[in-house]
Amino acid sequence: MATPPSPSPTSPPSTPNTTSSPPSPSLTPPVTNTSTPVSPPPPVADSPNATLPPPPSPSGGLPPGTLAGLIVGAGMGALIVLIGVGIFVIFYRRRKKKLAGAHPQGVDPQHWQQSVPQIAVLPKPTTPPGITPHVYNYVDPPSTSTSLGSEKPSNPSPSSGLAMGRSLGTFTYEDLALATDNFSDSNLIGQGGFGYVHKGVLKDGKVVAIKQLKAGSGQGEREFQAEVDIISCVHHRHLVSLVGYCIIGEKRLLVYEFVPNNTLEFHLHGKERPVMNWSTRMKIAFGAAKGLAYLHEDCKPKIIHRDIKAANILLDESFEARVADFGLAKSSLDTDTHVSTRVMGTFGYMAPEYASSGKLTEKSDVFSFGVVLLELITGRRPVDKTQPFFDDSIVDWARPLLSQALEHGNFDAFVDSRLQKDYDSDEMTRMVACAAACVRHSARNRPRMSQVLRVLEGNMPLDNLNEGITPGHSRVFGSFESSDYSSAQYKEDMKKFRKIALESQELPSSEYSVVTSDYGVNPSSSSTEGQQSTQIETSKGEKETKDVSGSS
Repeated sequence: MATPPSPSPTSPPSTPNTTSSPPSPSLTPPVTNTSTPVSPPPPVADSPNATLPPPPSPSGGLPPGTLAGLIVGAGMGALIVLIGVGIFVIFYRRRKKKLAGAHPQGVDPQHWQQSVPQIAVLPKPTTPPGITPHVYNYVDPPSTSTSLGSEKPSNPSPSSGLAMGRSLGTFTYEDLALATDNFSDSNLIGQGGFGYVHKGVLKDGKVVAIKQLKAGSGQGEREFQAEVDIISCVHHRHLVSLVGYCIIGEKRLLVYEFVPNNTLEFHLHGKERPVMNWSTRMKIAFGAAKGLAYLHEDCKPKIIHRDIKAANILLDESFEARVADFGLAKSSLDTDTHVSTRVMGTFGYMAPEYASSGKLTEKSDVFSFGVVLLELITGRRPVDKTQPFFDDSIVDWARPLLSQALEHGNFDAFVDSRLQKDYDSDEMTRMVACAAACVRHSARNRPRMSQVLRVLEGNMPLDNLNEGITPGHSRVFGSFESSDYSSAQYKEDMKKFRKIALESQELPSSEYSVVTSDYGVNPSSSSTEGQQSTQIETSKGEKETKDVSGSS
């Protein structure tokens, strides 16, 4: 019997070697992801020791740190832009307020060329007789207010006739006749050299003053065109607004807002009128100065009124002043130093250089405003026919008295006695200083209306009225301080002008009138006594040049 072999203790059983050689490539090819879905990896929870792999970076993307930096930088840039915009807005508003405080109407004369562009001539509608013109509805333009309380308009741009036409209403003659009860005498509230003014009520209930110009009057047509051109572009709380107009055949009518409380002339000089107290006089001076300063310094081109007088200062129920009657107003281009035109105006208010040569600047209006201030101070009319010639002018009478009063502080010699010394002495000093400066003989030595207003309000020292005056001639009073225009020359010119004015009353075709304002109530004897008032036009020979506005 054979013996089986015994196991060898030194040789363990052989096992297959699964790690010694890789699988054959031909037997285990790589598996590609075609249509067979791949099983998802087991959840993390199933393998507590497993770690998350880093997220794959997108092809060509930025590292996370760079991306975060860009986001932070963009945010900071946006913040800086917002801060810059805020600083700009604050600076702009402060600058606007600063400019507003530098001038009574918002800015000083050279700064406040604001919302009124150059005056464009409104083309006259050519309506054949008997044809009813189209009617537009008038809408008051929005306005803003300045730091000094006077309103500045958001004026429509008058760059074309169409723009102005939208701001005015055109009326039929029948509508206006109906509004005035066929222009009845009971509705007559005033008359002037160029026509009559009636109170009327439009279909919508609006109360208006309707000025009907004399048919066929060349002067009336010029006045009509001037008023439509200018007033349609100008809106201000201290200026009378034009509501609309009517042109049909030879008839020309202007429709104004109605100012119910008559005129400064009526209240100051009318017979049996209550005495106007001092505070009311100051209030009227403020308002009229604001309106006139707006025309001179806030309109581009500036507007020269040419007939400032008490009869052309209307008053509302609160005695707020409204400057009226732009029929003689003309605009002046910036390049012009003066406007040479036919002499038109009111004797007693006329500046020396205007009466003698027709040379016209805004300083001519300043002179006339000075006469109005003298009326408010003294209660006297500009011309007193009871006095001998050379002494009947309020300007010549008051000049030496103003000089003494400003030196000694005593105003009793010329202040309206009806006030019974019931006035504020500081306000009186300011008004007297302004009046004296305004009626200086030399136009270049008169202040601007902006300066006058600021002194009246107490916002500027009196010495500023002497700005630009040669040392030695700087007193706010002063008589015939101009070296090129003597007292004798002035009186001679006034004598000639007075003669022309008197002779014009005898001419049947003259437009001369001795009645009150075109916008006052029914004329009374009190409104004409002792004064020659309203428009006078006369040839000045070779001194007269063609009117730059083309109205002639």
